[in-house]
Amino acid sequence: MEYNIAVIPGDGIGPEIIREARKVLNAIGKKYGHSFKYTEVLMGGVSIDATGVPLTEEALRTCQRSDSVLLGAVGGDVGKSGWYDIAPNLRPEAGLLALRKGLRLFANIRPAILFDELKSACPLREDIIGDGFDFVVIRELTGGLYFGDRWTKEIDGLRTATDTLVYNEKEIARIARQAFEIARKRRKKVCSVDKANVLDSSRLWRQVTKEVAKDYPDVELTDMLVDNCAMQIVRNPGQFDVILTENMFGDILSDEASMITGSIGMLASASLGETKLGLYEPSHGSAPDIAGRNKANPIATVLSAAMMLRYSFDLDKEADMVESAVKKVLKKGYRTIDIMSGGCTLVGTDEMGDLIAGEV
Repeated sequence: MEYNIAVIPGDGIGPEIIREARKVLNAIGKKYGHSFKYTEVLMGGVSIDATGVPLTEEALRTCQRSDSVLLGAVGGDVGKSGWYDIAPNLRPEAGLLALRKGLRLFANIRPAILFDELKSACPLREDIIGDGFDFVVIRELTGGLYFGDRWTKEIDGLRTATDTLVYNEKEIARIARQAFEIARKRRKKVCSVDKANVLDSSRLWRQVTKEVAKDYPDVELTDMLVDNCAMQIVRNPGQFDVILTENMFGDILSDEASMITGSIGMLASASLGETKLGLYEPSHGSAPDIAGRNKANPIATVLSAAMMLRYSFDLDKEADMVESAVKKVLKKGYRTIDIMSGGCTLVGTDEMGDLIAGEV
């Protein structure tokens, strides 16, 4: 099979980590008989330098015509880069928001995986970690408080601010379907997180999610209040498979989950819509302080590419191979500087990519 991938190296360490992800994808293509065709696209600060805007219409169209999009990182040093001395809608990160909107992406998927080899970096006690954990947070990306009407004005002499939390049943149903579909590729368990004891929006969320669940009799659905979920993630993270939740709750819970995995340099993510076209990127930033120094950890980007294989291309076996290759390299004791520990072998960005591709 041939797959067309729009590649956005972006800023900072982006080009370096994208290069290593492509190495691994090419190894997968060679092993399984696939062809990956890459089209590089400018976005972020490099696009501002070249075109004056963080994402051109032409770049967006290229992404829209592709089978999937693989992104490195965007942005720079706020204090040093001239990219932030301009209007907010022209700054590097605005390109990412425009891309998500242009691709109609409404579901953010962020895995939280603790590799056995990185247990010592996890802040949780060993008895809590147990055999480790592997769950994903699926966050609705385009609704809720972040996108509702808002205003600040003076009422009766007092400055008063209002943010509106709005969801309709269609928005809830489509993100719920994403969660159930992803659960079918995993351990077939969905925990829907809300605040139904207080919020009308959460009560609708719970009702619609249960209606969608009827189409997935093979997947177990449970409900949990968000405050309890926040506690359970640090009390017993191994109980979760797929956590489904709305925009603000997902923003908070996914960040909490990232802190118990040992290093943000290991965290992949995906943003999906109603088609197979998705945006795949590491959860970390552009790290301009180490750009070009062969220090960046490419594993999060490699694992994002594995998510692309799984969710956009339905190549589960190939995705499993990439994830297995990462685990084998870590088990052999190879580490980039951010995850380095005693007794391990320090490697650079390019060597880590070579090692993972070699295991494929």
